[in-house]
Amino acid sequence: MLHGYNPPQRFLPYLSWTEIAGLPDKANTVIVLPTGATEQHGPHLPCAVDTVIAAGVIGHALARLPESVPAYAMAPITYGKSEEHLHFPGTVTLSGETLLATMNEVGESVYRAGFRKLLIVNGHGGQPQVMEMSARELRLRHGDFIVVPSFTWRVPHVAGQYLSEKERRLAMHAGHAETALMLALAPETVRMDRAVVNYPPAFPSPLLSPDGRPACAWSARDFGPSGIIGDPLPATPEQGLAILDSLADSWAAAITELHTLEWAPRAEPTWGRAQHTGHVQTAI
Repeated sequence: MLHGYNPPQRFLPYLSWTEIAGLPDKANTVIVLPTGATEQHGPHLPCAVDTVIAAGVIGHALARLPESVPAYAMAPITYGKSEEHLHFPGTVTLSGETLLATMNEVGESVYRAGFRKLLIVNGHGGQPQVMEMSARELRLRHGDFIVVPSFTWRVPHVAGQYLSEKERRLAMHAGHAETALMLALAPETVRMDRAVVNYPPAFPSPLLSPDGRPACAWSARDFGPSGIIGDPLPATPEQGLAILDSLADSWAAAITELHTLEWAPRAEPTWGRAQHTGHVQTAI
């Protein structure tokens, strides 16, 4: 069903418009928008990894919330800005402009429905800047709108205890942590017999890159034909379940905090107000 990992009663599209209109305290109800991508993740993982992880973690987090915390998930955005993987079949990419416009228009729809707290949980490392730009634009348009752009892995979790020092330092895509989490969320899509180890060469400038990660722009094919950037071989379902449990706990706590917090309400000015057309913001 469309709600995926989410409890059906916490999936916003399952409500009718009259039910949404009648929700109490919409200003403090947290709307969660998982965003992902459809892009290659090596020969052992499906192209849906980033979407599955973002939606799966949030669904498990919402299931842990007490009924007293009003929060709903939206259907995930499944296509993202994935140009760095476009040389691999299965990758579907939007331009940055298209993704930004999509995020802005979804955000405007959330605001128009009466909600004032939007949490964007992004699962794709190639587009956090777009999420941040959209959040800023929405804030400039609406002084009572709290939009939090975040990353699935930003909250506390236990993945680091399973990773080698090299993995923590150089892995970027389809490595140990993502593979373990997919073994927990969608094991039927994982083909461990096809997994290989592949790390990028250390970037040869300690000043530009103290940890050796690429400091320049890159595409996945720069590091070889597999599409993997890391070592997925040590991943196990048990590790994935532990990582999922820690992420879900942390996100449940974060959603609870967002429900109760108050932050810098801003009265709209009566002077210098610009009409919103596309990316033009109200003056502040």
